[in-house]
Amino acid sequence: MSRLQTLALNDSGFAFDPMSGESFTLNETAIFIIKALNTGQSEREIAESLHEVYEVETLDGFTDVLDFVKQLKNFTLVS
Repeated sequence: MSRLQTLALNDSGFAFDPMSGESFTLNETAIFIIKALNTGQSEREIAESLHEVYEVETLDGFTDVLDFVKQLKNFTLVS
């Protein structure tokens, strides 16, 4: 199980990492991306889903997903 999968998330944007004790505030899109990553979707698949759900351009969504994954890596939540 990855560290990202151990996060406790709620729909209001609160995330708690039981491994570090840290908590985070996430927006709706960040929650969407984390849930998608936890189901094994690729960054490209997530970008396409963002396009469908939030009507963002796929390229913009892909860039946003990559940027967010980079932030998750900085917090060592993904490798």
